[in-house]
Amino acid sequence: MGEDLFWAIRGGGGASFGVIHSWKIRLVPVPNRVTVFQVDKTIEAGATKLLYKWQYTAHKLHQDLFLHATIGVSDSSRNGEKTVSVRFGGLFLGGIENLLFTVEESFGELNLKAENCTVMSWIESVLYFAGFSINDPLSVLLNRGQSKYFYKAKSDYVKEPISRKALEGVWERILKQDEGPILILTPYGGKMSEILESQIPFPHRSGNLYDIQYLIYWEKDEETEKHLRWIRSLYLYMEPYVSKYPRSAYLNYRDLDLGRNHDHGNTSYAKASVWGFKYFKNNFIRLVHVKTTVDPANFFKHEQSIPVWEPLGKKRRD
Repeated sequence: MGEDLFWAIRGGGGASFGVIHSWKIRLVPVPNRVTVFQVDKTIEAGATKLLYKWQYTAHKLHQDLFLHATIGVSDSSRNGEKTVSVRFGGLFLGGIENLLFTVEESFGELNLKAENCTVMSWIESVLYFAGFSINDPLSVLLNRGQSKYFYKAKSDYVKEPISRKALEGVWERILKQDEGPILILTPYGGKMSEILESQIPFPHRSGNLYDIQYLIYWEKDEETEKHLRWIRSLYLYMEPYVSKYPRSAYLNYRDLDLGRNHDHGNTSYAKASVWGFKYFKNNFIRLVHVKTTVDPANFFKHEQSIPVWEPLGKKRRD
């Protein structure tokens, strides 16, 4: 297929370059048993302080330890009022005893206990993190049924720790939302930082502390605009605290607010670069070259597919 096309399909997004009939993956070794764990904290119980510390720690943890943070709303122990809660959850490639030692050494403030931990096989951990029971058949992972909920997602990359005051501003905005806001903070570092930005199209490597996925779910179509306004408002609030020039985004959290091709799928390089550089940084230029070579008629296209170069002097009909 050629080196450039092979490069492009490993992170350049789906439905831009063709149809892949088969795929061979190089696996990595994992132990027979792994440990998953979670610790929940409300803001009244010190979640803000702990999350602030997490920002300095999570991307530097031992390579066998993954620790992310999920922010949502729960009932407070005081009068049943709503409060912000942070769930610190993760996976360790090993047993409970080694996990507790590793966490105590690098992030003792988490106060992780054996009762917070569960040992299982790696494939059972896939079920666990997908929201299934570890006793469910593996076939549930192949279920592509559509959710009954509406949702909207946006994303950011964080390069410097966000201050406690700024985090408290996030809490204020979350508590104003009456339905299902979730923020998922995924640490980078480790192997992610060892790979060069240009090695594959996915460019978000060294220098990123973590990625934020903003999510909001709702049930009724007539409430769509209200929830979209809320998540866009939160995204605007976060602008001073996240990556800049460009304000980067993660492709798989597809966000059409960043820009989109025309309804018929065609667009100009200039128009597509508005979102293209956010997803791919300078790798976007190479992706456009590959697209122009392998699909010059732009047969494979969607709202944010990779565009082709336009011949000089040709006017596009919008």
